Amino acid sequence: MIVVTGGAGFIGSALVWRLNQLGYDNILIVDSLGTSEKWRNLVPLRYADYVEKDDFLRHAQGERLSQVCDFGSTGIEAIFHMGACSATTETDSRYLVQNNFEYTKHMALLARHSDARFIYASSAATYGDGVNGFVDAEDELDILRPLNMYGYSKQMFDLWARREGMLDSIAGLKFFNVFGPNEYHKGTMRSLVIKAYEQIMDSGKISLFKSYRPEYANGEQKRDFVYIKDVVDMTLFFFKHPEVNGIFNIGSSSAHTWNELAGAIFSALKRTPEIEYVEMPDELRTRYQYYTCSDVTKLRDAGYAGKQHTLDSAVYDYVVNYLQKAQHLGQEKERNQ
Repeated sequence: MIVVTGGAGFIGSALVWRLNQLGYDNILIVDSLGTSEKWRNLVPLRYADYVEKDDFLRHAQGERLSQVCDFGSTGIEAIFHMGACSATTETDSRYLVQNNFEYTKHMALLARHSDARFIYASSAATYGDGVNGFVDAEDELDILRPLNMYGYSKQMFDLWARREGMLDSIAGLKFFNVFGPNEYHKGTMRSLVIKAYEQIMDSGKISLFKSYRPEYANGEQKRDFVYIKDVVDMTLFFFKHPEVNGIFNIGSSSAHTWNELAGAIFSALKRTPEIEYVEMPDELRTRYQYYTCSDVTKLRDAGYAGKQHTLDSAVYDYVVNYLQKAQHLGQEKERNQ
C-alpha cells in the first residue's frame, strides 16, 4: 500500500496520476475534501481507498490502521506526505503549526514505525528573500529566514527532522513555483498561468504586480517556474531510490520573469500580449519574493537524469491540452477513446 496525503490536492493527485501510469493503484488517499472542488481531481484516478486526514491521524496514533484500510500482507510501502495548508497568506500560526508541522511529525513517525519510505513536501518558501541563497544543504538550514508563517511551518519540520537524525533516511522536497493541471481548486493560490488564462478569456489582457524595488522593472521579478509533470517525475525518483535521502530542491533550475511567463501564455493562445501592471496589496509588499531559482545540482548528482520541459513547452501543454479542454490529469485517455 502506498499512502498519499493531500492526495486530492494539486501535487498529491498528480502523483497518483503518475503512479497509475506506472501500474500502481493500491493507493490510500488521505485528504480533507471540505467544500472545495478538489474532489474532481480524484474522479479519473485509480486508488484503493480514501480516508479523511483527521481519521487517518487518529487511527495512526492508535495503531489501528487495519480499521482504515486492509493493507494485506505487505503493509505500507511508502508515504508521500504532500498534505498541508499551502496558503502563503494564512495568518493563523496555530493552525499552520498543527497542520504543517505537527501532522508531518506524526506521518514521519508512522513511516518509521511501519518501515516505510517517507517523502515529504517542504517548500522553497523556507528560503525567504533568497539573501542566503537557494542551496539545499542540510547544514545551512539554520541560516534561512522565511518571509511568512507558511514557510516557517515548513522550516520547523526540516529542522526537527535534522535534530531527530531522520534526514539520512527520509527525503524532504523543496518545491519551487509549481504550475499545471489539477490546481483548479486552489483559489487565490493558483498559478499565474490559470489566472492569466481566465483573464485573457474574459478581457483579452492580464494583470501583473508592479515592482517596488528599483533594480526590478514592472513584471521583471523572477521566479523558478516548474511544471507539475516534471515535479512528479522528480518526486518519484526518491521512491525508486530509497538510498537517496536528505533535503532536495525541486525546480527548473532557471529563473524567468513574470513578463516571460505572460508571453508564453499569450503565445500558446496565439494572441498578442497585452499586460497591465497593478498595485501590490500592502500586506504582500514586505513578504514578496523578487527572485527565486533552484539549484538542483544535488538532485542531479544523486542520479536524477530526467529531461524537463522548457517554460514555453510546459505552458503550451497546460493551456492547450488542459485549460482549453477543461480537463484534469487522467482524463487524457478518456478523451482519446
